[in-house]
Amino acid sequence: MQVSFNWLKEYVDIDLDPQGLADLLTMSGSEVESVVKVGNEYDGVVVSHIISVVPHPNADKLSLCTVDTGSDTYPIVCGATNIKPGDKAPLALVGTQLPNGITIKKAKIRGESSQGMLCSEAELSFGSDESGIMILPPSAEVGQPLTEALGLKDYIFEIGLTPNRPDCLSIRGIAREIAALTRKALRLPAIKIAEKGEEINKLTSVTIEDPDLCPRYSARIVSQVKIAPSPFWLRRRLESCGIRSINNVVDVTNYVLLEMGQPLHAFDLELLDQKKIVVKRSTPGDSFTTLDGKERILTPDTIVICDGSKPIALGGIMGGLNTEVLEKTTTILLESAYFTPSGILRTSKKMGIRTESSQRFEKGVDPEGVTVALHRTSQLIAELAGGKVNQGYIDNYPKSIPPPPTINLSTKRTNTILGTTLTKDEMKQKLEYLAFTVKDLDEDQLKATPPSFRVDIKESIDLIEEVARLYGYNNIAPTLPFTSSTPQKRDKALLLEQRVKDSLTQQGYHEIITYSFISPAELNCLNLPAKDHRQKTLKILNPLTEEQSIMRTTLIPGLLTTTKKNIYQKNLNLKLFEVGSIFLTQGKDKLPQEKKMLAALATGLYQEEAWNSEKRNADFYDLKGCLENLLQELLITNYSFSPCKDSPFLHPSKSLNLMVNHEKVGVLGEAHPQLLEDYQLPQKAYLLEISLSPLLPHFSEQRKFRSLPKHPPVYRDIALVVDEVISAQKVLDTIYKFNNKFIEEIMIFDYYKGKPIPAGKKSLAYRLKYQSYNHTLTDKEVNALYEELISALHQELGAEIRK
Repeated sequence: MQVSFNWLKEYVDIDLDPQGLADLLTMSGSEVESVVKVGNEYDGVVVSHIISVVPHPNADKLSLCTVDTGSDTYPIVCGATNIKPGDKAPLALVGTQLPNGITIKKAKIRGESSQGMLCSEAELSFGSDESGIMILPPSAEVGQPLTEALGLKDYIFEIGLTPNRPDCLSIRGIAREIAALTRKALRLPAIKIAEKGEEINKLTSVTIEDPDLCPRYSARIVSQVKIAPSPFWLRRRLESCGIRSINNVVDVTNYVLLEMGQPLHAFDLELLDQKKIVVKRSTPGDSFTTLDGKERILTPDTIVICDGSKPIALGGIMGGLNTEVLEKTTTILLESAYFTPSGILRTSKKMGIRTESSQRFEKGVDPEGVTVALHRTSQLIAELAGGKVNQGYIDNYPKSIPPPPTINLSTKRTNTILGTTLTKDEMKQKLEYLAFTVKDLDEDQLKATPPSFRVDIKESIDLIEEVARLYGYNNIAPTLPFTSSTPQKRDKALLLEQRVKDSLTQQGYHEIITYSFISPAELNCLNLPAKDHRQKTLKILNPLTEEQSIMRTTLIPGLLTTTKKNIYQKNLNLKLFEVGSIFLTQGKDKLPQEKKMLAALATGLYQEEAWNSEKRNADFYDLKGCLENLLQELLITNYSFSPCKDSPFLHPSKSLNLMVNHEKVGVLGEAHPQLLEDYQLPQKAYLLEISLSPLLPHFSEQRKFRSLPKHPPVYRDIALVVDEVISAQKVLDTIYKFNNKFIEEIMIFDYYKGKPIPAGKKSLAYRLKYQSYNHTLTDKEVNALYEELISALHQELGAEIRK
């Protein structure tokens, strides 16, 4: 929220400088994110008095003006036709740089000297009016800097409010905070209305059909208004707070919204069918066009403001184009209402509309401020639009809004929680500064009732927070909380996740974090079968964009998108991984299944180029080796690989399934060329994705120590000829199945096909490490084991020793 320092000073005396005030507000819970000084861009522009205006002798559309600044007179060539002798206007002196970047210089225009420039509002960036010179009020002092004459020098505070403080979404609310923090009096503008004309009940009526959504609706009529541009001060106020000026009537409603935090709306009474207001739920299928020119299809839960036949506004959010206040408008019906926060929040989200009004209603406005804001707005419209306020006002209040709760506050408990030594009277005084009604209950307790605008105060802990804010968080001495020294057992799943991240990081991979929602198009690029469980996605009801409209069922799209962005930035050598959740639907009215996954990608060079290493691109075996290192780090040994046939986003002949205890837990392989083309990736990439949950039963949290062997190992190589269809893994499994206690390690080191190996056969060579921990193995023992193993391999696989 943007707040003007000058505007705040009209409500409360402020002795602090802007930065000091910003620090005070921040320490009280209203964080000031920035303080911006404005007005310096008008240095060199002064108030001038126009002495004479005569035609230019050499140009029909120009005039020669003589202007006075109190100390000097200047000749000015001007093309505007709206000025006359006696007017006061802003004069940009020679050397001045205007906000639009133009620097004023001495010039000769059609032979006549011009020593400055009389400025329009557009040239001073006050608006878009280029029709003529800006005429200043007669009270402006000649020669006075324009910034002083118009009060342009100001400081704009950008305040980031927490959602529980809707009372501070106004100048009055922030001023209330300052008054309480600095112990100063709050000045409120007097509201005086001279009512004239016909009584309101003879001109209109208000009916509330759904008091659950709108418990209070008040209205006034202001007639004989003249729609025109707002005075400069009002436009400047609105613009300083980020609101565009429209016309004097609409600007007043926005001004009071900023001033008091109560949204209002003005209807053209003559455009209301039957001249009446009906507040009700919309009929399904109803539609109407809002002030932003968009047609809105209404849902049954939408609260709408209607006239005798049609919707004319989305209640609490935006008015309709069919009753807009235009230049021809002469009579307005002014609305000020209270809408229930939940109803406005629901409608705002469904419609995808968020306005200054809805922002305040959905957080909760002051129910007792509805008519006060109505009267204040009526007064200002009468003053600025020349209208007359008709007699009386309507305040339809069919359902009483619950009053603020009365809450007990314990002095002892407050001091215990805050670590302070405040007395009961000190606490009472601080709450009274904030407009609470406070009474003594007993020696320890107070009974406090918050004001109606503090809709966030519900229980005693809220009162304790208010005491802390007024006392000053910086005045509370920091203390360490009491904690138990009993060690807590770490969650095994979290420990597994951390070990995975540590292992991949140590292997040179960088962790990324991507959104949990993706685009359907990204998922389609994986070319998954229609019956694949990853195709059953969970759709987001109100997505921010189509690119974030479904919950992810795989981490692969996030990796590829990140890779694409990096490659476009010429970061070509990547090793990335992500540990995150995927979401799989389990049917209607059931929560999705959430699974923790690991995905990794390698592309480009295996390692950065160096003088002592060979340049080489990452390949499939680099990624497979990374995975094997990870499994070794997790102390998972009962794993194997099998051909992958159900992952069409991977190359069919360069991909594998990861099996743990004969259960598939993931896939790895080279990205399919079509996938690379769809993601516009110009180089090969290698992917893996595994589920972490199935690893938990096999993951060991602690390493077991085993003494180093005192006896030397014995190595034997074995070269086997087997059928071509038998995988190297199956041979390994058979050797492990042999289960001899002396076989310590098995490593495949050779694979061969061709002569002299018979057709349909292949040769696989393995190196076996035999190790005993209690004696030195003899050749006789190893030979016997070797013969037994050869026999088992022949019996199980038909393997023959390669000659």
